[in-house]
Order: sequence, then structure tokens, then C-alpha cells
Amino acid sequence: MIIYSIIMFVTAALFLALGTAIYKGNTKLIHDYHQRNIKESERTEYGRAFARGMFAICATLFFSGIIALFGKDGPIATIALIVLFAGLIVSGVVIVKIQKRYNGGLF
Repeated sequence: MIIYSIIMFVTAALFLALGTAIYKGNTKLIHDYHQRNIKESERTEYGRAFARGMFAICATLFFSGIIALFGKDGPIATIALIVLFAGLIVSGVVIVKIQKRYNGGLF
């Protein structure tokens, strides 16, 4: 499970870096069609809200990697995967709500 944890930590670091850049206002990292209907005056607020979803993904990956370090038995691996999938679902819901609020829909 060490390799799984390393993969989770590296991926979490990437999401943290992207989320931080978006939070600071670099909304160009988000694809254009996700921003078509967002007013220019709301771009900063949108970027900060979207970054919260990215930070949630980062936390999910990090905690799943931490749990996997406790052992490679079946129950530990199952808990790590449950945390991973549950966190990704919650993060996806957060991002979809942000998209609907600011963009009027996903696309």
C-alpha cells in the first residue's frame, strides 16, 4: 500500500497546486466552456469557489493515502477506497453546484 499512498500524496500535491493557483485568480486553468456564462465581475469569486472543490479533492486523496499506510490488509484497503470514492463524489457534487451557480450549468 506504500505505492498507493505515494500516488495519492503526489496527486494530492498536484490538486493543491492547481487549487491554489485557481484560488489566487488564475481561472484560465479551468476550461473555457466551463466559464462561458460567468460575468467578468464574478470571475474572482468563481475561482475561489471552484478552488474549494479542488481542495476537497486534495484532502480526499491525502486522507485515503494516510489510511492506506496503516496496513495492506483487506479491511484497511477497503476503508481507504471507501474514503477515496466517497470524497470524490462529495467533491464532484461541490464542483457541480458551483458550476450551476456561476455558469448556469455544467457546460
